[in-house]
Amino acid sequence: MRTLRHRLVDVHAREIIAAEVRIDEGRIRSVERLGDSADLDPGVLLPGFVDAHVHVESSMLPPAEFARVAVRHGTVATVSDPHEIANVLGEAGIDFMIEDAARACMPIRFGVPSCVPATGFETAGAVLDSTTVERLLADGRFGYLSEMMNWPGVLEGDPEIMAMIRAAARLGLPVDGHAPGLRGDDAVRYANAGISTDHECFSLEEARDKARAGMRILIREGSAARNLDAVWPILREFPHLAMFSTDDAHPDDLLKGHLDRLVARCVARGVDLFDVLRAACVHPVEHYGLDVGLLREGDRADFVLVDDLVDFRVRRTWIGGDVVADDGICTVPGTPVDTPNVFRAARFAPTDFEIPSDSTEARVRVIEAEDGELVTGSSTASLVARGGRLEPDLERDVLLVTVCNRYRPAPPAVGFIRGFGLQRGAIASSVAHDSHQVIAVGTSPIEVSAAVNAIFELRGGLVAVEGDRTVTLPLPIAGLMSDRPAEEVAADYEAVSKTARDLGSGLRAPFMTLSFMTLLVIPSLKLGDRGLFDGDAFAFTSLEIRPPERLP
Repeated sequence: MRTLRHRLVDVHAREIIAAEVRIDEGRIRSVERLGDSADLDPGVLLPGFVDAHVHVESSMLPPAEFARVAVRHGTVATVSDPHEIANVLGEAGIDFMIEDAARACMPIRFGVPSCVPATGFETAGAVLDSTTVERLLADGRFGYLSEMMNWPGVLEGDPEIMAMIRAAARLGLPVDGHAPGLRGDDAVRYANAGISTDHECFSLEEARDKARAGMRILIREGSAARNLDAVWPILREFPHLAMFSTDDAHPDDLLKGHLDRLVARCVARGVDLFDVLRAACVHPVEHYGLDVGLLREGDRADFVLVDDLVDFRVRRTWIGGDVVADDGICTVPGTPVDTPNVFRAARFAPTDFEIPSDSTEARVRVIEAEDGELVTGSSTASLVARGGRLEPDLERDVLLVTVCNRYRPAPPAVGFIRGFGLQRGAIASSVAHDSHQVIAVGTSPIEVSAAVNAIFELRGGLVAVEGDRTVTLPLPIAGLMSDRPAEEVAADYEAVSKTARDLGSGLRAPFMTLSFMTLLVIPSLKLGDRGLFDGDAFAFTSLEIRPPERLP
């Protein structure tokens, strides 16, 4: 029997008390209220934090190593969509995540990916149809149907998509949503189809519409998409529907903090402490039916000790009664991990990335990247053609962008992009949502080909190149994750990101932003392995804009 004497936040009773907590065999045997004059140890006990939607793969760490970092910040469980690795390796990738998570120091509740591939307009490494999804949902290892990204298919009643949603409903499992920009009647129709959450709200008005439709709103703050500043008032207006999500958090950010930082920021804005903690601790447990304790008698002993209720600095984390993190250090050692992967052998020439034109000047569509956003804009630019090939315009920040198929032989898709700011060299990555082809942005076909070839030689990773200089972060697990400790991965990630900034990029997270330039389900203009895609029209579009033919 272990006994703790601290101030304790009773989130359900909405009060802070002096208490003695007794722990035995991994459970809380009693919580005894003490008098105000009781002799207490420093710090405050809270239920542990639960990330309501995260892609573990985006940390570039496998589940067990991800958990070793998350528990340092008071996270005691996550709700995770293995969508990224499923798009690369299919069921084998999902199995890898579950098996590695079984060795983790905190529980990770996985869902069954609903969109592999995310759309019918791209090439993934695998396909999970409705029959497969229904079989997986029923096998007992999963807690929900993962984010339904193909929201147009939901609104149109696509038979495959509706079959997946019905399968989850029959089993009493929640269905996660993903519908950026959806508002009004469309948001109501989306919710009424059986979608219970959304983490893609970019504005407060959008979040309000979805909350009024009955959806739980996940306040997201990841490494690229950061929406807390826009939608935090949901915590006041719809406190019973709010949860927190990091969605896609890169390793450098994860080492600095997790949900503890979001909680502190919301409390600093004057949001009611208990509403914030219910969103961070209680609502995910209730919504997803997690076997996670909430600091009550009889619960599993999952909780944290923080210094105070202002900074929420985590001093200690318990899971199942065991201390898994103490003063910022995980007490559970790391373990070796397998490296499943799929990458065809390929080498590209600079000519593969040249864009032919039969004019001396051409008007082209340009992807507009936004720092810290998944959404992109769409603009046009007039580019000069020399030797029958269109050239990027560095002065106007119009750079080459390409997507190369890692799974099967195919010519690269090539276009133009603005927002990365490179003045020299190129950057490339095999983390390219959601099919995870190889994407590169660069200043010339020569630099782009060097960056792409470096990724294929690594069989996955992040690279920045300039001439003969190449800086890399290898990702041997599906081209998405590393097999090394988090600190080493974060150091390499910071090095390759710094190199991208040295080449001229002004983006805070250039590789995270790069990874979303292939996400066809997010408006407006994107590039997939099969060409330029208009996310608003949900259809392919041409790169070059030609004047309409005149009638005779």
